Amino acid sequence: MSIEKILQRCAAVTVASAWWALGTGVPPLGAESKAKTASACCGAKKQSVASRKAMAGFAARVDALLGATPASKGEWGLLIVDAESGKTLYELNADKYFVPASNMKLFTTALALAKLGPEFRFHTTVETRGAISSEGVLRGDLTLVGRGDPNLSNRKFPYELKEEFDGLPEKALLELADAVVAKGVMEISGDVIGDDTYFPRERYPNGWEIDDMVWEYGAAISAIVVDDNTVALTLTPGEQAGNPVQAAVTPATPDFTVENDVTTSTAEMKSDLTLTREPGSNLVVVKGSLPAKSAPRRLVLAIEEPAQHAATLLKRLLEERGIKVGGVARERHQQEEVAGDPLVLAERVSAPLGDTVKLINKISQNLHTEMLLRTVARQNGVWTTVDELMKVPSDFYLAAGIAPGDVIQTDASGLSRHDLVTPRAIVTLLSFAQKQPWFGPYAASLPVAGVDGTLEDRMKNTPAAGRIHAKTGSVEHVRTLSGFADTPGGRRVIFSFLSNNQGGTSHEAA
Repeated sequence: MSIEKILQRCAAVTVASAWWALGTGVPPLGAESKAKTASACCGAKKQSVASRKAMAGFAARVDALLGATPASKGEWGLLIVDAESGKTLYELNADKYFVPASNMKLFTTALALAKLGPEFRFHTTVETRGAISSEGVLRGDLTLVGRGDPNLSNRKFPYELKEEFDGLPEKALLELADAVVAKGVMEISGDVIGDDTYFPRERYPNGWEIDDMVWEYGAAISAIVVDDNTVALTLTPGEQAGNPVQAAVTPATPDFTVENDVTTSTAEMKSDLTLTREPGSNLVVVKGSLPAKSAPRRLVLAIEEPAQHAATLLKRLLEERGIKVGGVARERHQQEEVAGDPLVLAERVSAPLGDTVKLINKISQNLHTEMLLRTVARQNGVWTTVDELMKVPSDFYLAAGIAPGDVIQTDASGLSRHDLVTPRAIVTLLSFAQKQPWFGPYAASLPVAGVDGTLEDRMKNTPAAGRIHAKTGSVEHVRTLSGFADTPGGRRVIFSFLSNNQGGTSHEAA
């Protein structure tokens, strides 16, 4: 049985066992009147006996699952508590450290909702410090100023069951370009600049691996995020073996060029592709073969220099709309001290933070999560070191009741293999969250077993389907699942299942 299946089995067993252990919707014993009747006492005793038997049975089943190969080769941490009383129903290594993978997103999204509020919105502007003549000539530079909006894209909000898109990937920049045209600008004498100085430059957190940086899940961090800081490489095979395979990058980017060594194979052969990009290189090499007449293969690749990519894209969109640009597209990473306020020519206001958080946890979006931590930190000024940034959540964790040292954090998303948390830290966070005014959007952001997000295809036709609301997590040799389980009787348990040192090859913090 795979580690993923074992996690799902544990979740399903949790629902069934909690139903019997907690009863079918009756109030907890502590909420009853002290003046109990004899029959009520007998009923309570019977329920207590049934509860003990149920949890003993659960423990036996979990022990059997984790004691068999391949689960027994790894390390496991489990904690299950009654959401209302806080009573521990089961625990195993609950105070040991584990790499959480994307369960780290539970901490960052809670932090953002608590500190920024569900109605917080990001603002992206197109500005100039030059003057616009009566002939429509802007004498100076035009600057795209990013402030951490993770969704400068064609993504539709709110998220409902699945991601939806409308228009081109560069739709957000297209709308900003149209707004500049509407201001009467016909010519720009200076440069088009992508300004990501709102966040200190730190594209890759400690603990991200080289392989991560090539693909969409490891896209570079920047205060400017256009279409998740990615582009699509589409490979289209020929009609017969030996035909060239066509390669197209959309939208076009200065970030890299493609060396295409892919050929068309016979129709009965399987696809065989290898893609490499050395760190710091602007060359992507793709080799292998695609079967004749097969569907095009679409690879989503990460951009290493988001501000430069955005500036280049905006310059092209402006020129396509008839605006003559005298300068070049360039990036800006260092803030410049300039007197006076700029002239804002266009502005994009994001969807509410609650919608952003829902997307993040449903699909496990790494880059967007990194934006949230930095946006929270930026409310109190600019940090100077990575260590300063990672200390930003510490006060929140203490307020949530998490023991000092139970969270060791090196990024926001969980892609870092250097993150460490305990199952108790996660359960404590979730227990705290359910009592907060922002719990509604937080709970709504969690994938639902058998319904949506990263749990859409998991635990279907089990007691857990529709009753588990939880965050998944996976990087190489790590599988995690933490959240809430609702019993048929309306009771709720909070759980955290963390598994490390397991077999498997997944890199993405899903």
